Amino acid sequence: FTSKNVLFSVAIVIVLLLVSQMPDIALLFFAAFVIACSLNPIVDKLTERFKLKRSSASMIVLLGTMGIAALLFIPLIVLAGHEIKSFAESVPQYIDHLKNIIQNSHFLKKTNLANIDMGGVITSATGFTSKLFDQAVDMGKNLGSAFVYLLASILVIYYFMADKEQLRSTYSKLFPKKMREKATNVLDIISKKVGGYIVGQLAAITSVGIIMTLGLLLLRVDYAVLLGLITAVLDIIPIVGPTIALIICYIATYESGPVILAMITVVFAVAQLIENNFVRPYVFGKLLDIHPILIYLFLFISAKYMGILGVVFAPAIAATICVLIQELYIKNLEEEE
Repeated sequence: FTSKNVLFSVAIVIVLLLVSQMPDIALLFFAAFVIACSLNPIVDKLTERFKLKRSSASMIVLLGTMGIAALLFIPLIVLAGHEIKSFAESVPQYIDHLKNIIQNSHFLKKTNLANIDMGGVITSATGFTSKLFDQAVDMGKNLGSAFVYLLASILVIYYFMADKEQLRSTYSKLFPKKMREKATNVLDIISKKVGGYIVGQLAAITSVGIIMTLGLLLLRVDYAVLLGLITAVLDIIPIVGPTIALIICYIATYESGPVILAMITVVFAVAQLIENNFVRPYVFGKLLDIHPILIYLFLFISAKYMGILGVVFAPAIAATICVLIQELYIKNLEEEE
């Protein structure tokens, strides 16, 4: 109970209170830390092999990562954007076709589905579209603040990488001398695990997106690239995301017939099977070493208190907390025994 330990404990409590009051900012810094941890091994190799300054190597890696992401995603987004426009224009035709199916079916026309006013549905859809564009104008007003947040995130990622050793040294000095080595080791373990999360997540969603897109293209389904991209993005959210993606695939392709719908289900099942039984167990098991039930627990907690970004980074949050419990509590119990 020295004065320094008391002050340190009070500082920790204050930091935790600030984090609880500003979860969005805390999550932004944590997300930047996770991304920086995933890129740090590349920065380390550049500094060792080419004798570059760490600041220069960090800038090269960050700009290179952003460039690769742009080259990969911009063509997909542009292509998917054309498909979105085409799909939106075809919605009234889909509704008319659905109405004909219901009216010509002996079973469906006896249900309440036959009493639905499809014209009203189209009108409502048109009104919703108009409201959506009006909301888009309002959202445009917030683009400035969104750009500021994006720029801030990029800068935080850069400084996490460029000043890695300085930040590490400053972090260790916050602890008493007897605890510094252990505190530094804990930070290194956390950095390694949460850095692997980004690699694992990219591998998982890429496998699902590629399998779905190729499968839908082979089936000659309309909007194959768009549906594959939607499936990959929604796959970030465990359980709920893939379910929503499959429903969207059904809605976009229902007029192709039951055989195509069945084949889409098979392609989706194969994509999930490969991801859940080969990609995720290997990558996440090797890099995170966390039981799935813990990931789901933190998924629900993060969704409640941190929103969609909390859901995305739930496995990394779980890894961080599990490392802290393992290193600071469980290992101490084992040493005492």
